[in-house]
Amino acid sequence: MNFEAIKAIYIFEMTRTFRTLLQSLVSPVISTSLYFIVFGTAIGSRMEDISEVPYGAFIVPGLIMLTVLTQSISNASFGIYFPKFMGTINEILSAPLSAIEIVIGYVGAAATKSLMIGIIIFITAHFFVEISVQHPFWMLIFLVFTCISFSLFGFIIGIWAKNFEQLNLVPLLIVTPLVFLGGSFYSISMLPEFWQKVSFFNPVVYLISGFRWSFFGSSDVSIEISILAIMIFASFCLFIIYQIFKSGYRIKQ
Repeated sequence: MNFEAIKAIYIFEMTRTFRTLLQSLVSPVISTSLYFIVFGTAIGSRMEDISEVPYGAFIVPGLIMLTVLTQSISNASFGIYFPKFMGTINEILSAPLSAIEIVIGYVGAAATKSLMIGIIIFITAHFFVEISVQHPFWMLIFLVFTCISFSLFGFIIGIWAKNFEQLNLVPLLIVTPLVFLGGSFYSISMLPEFWQKVSFFNPVVYLISGFRWSFFGSSDVSIEISILAIMIFASFCLFIIYQIFKSGYRIKQ
């Protein structure tokens, strides 16, 4: 394992983040704070408690997941797309680096940035609502695994994309609607029975539900199923990345 090469890619990606600190860290936090103000304070004060949890606190896990998912995909996809766009991907491929080392460098940096944003938003939420975490260990586990798995997904999108439009296509048209329909601002149990069954086909439901369980001890889906779902998704992404490097799809072509 070439740890020096992994470190070089990781530091380069992290340095790029701190050069654009306003866009990379401050902007997502401000956007999420607006959600807290509108949904948590303005609307939440008029809403009934959900599962004995005040509405303002109830939406905190969903808002963190909303930001972490989108940021993980964005960070990883842009990270690998720009070397393709600039042509420097050839230098990376010609270096004494294996596919796993390249993935660890780029995905590790993207996941770290998303994790930082998630933690900052969690701290920021305390300024708006009162939050208690019943299972802090599992909260961190869910947050880390979500950052890693969706950074892997973003890495795939960055390789697949041919232009900037395609780079933003999946996050905007698929991932964001799935997050909003995945119980970010409501409990699945509040829906009619038919739409509850439909919602369980949304993979994001299992992530948000498991993450919310770590906060309040209650969820729409059992914690075991939530963990299994995120492990399956991460394994699927790893398999796709393996096939990409094996075939050279849109990398060596």
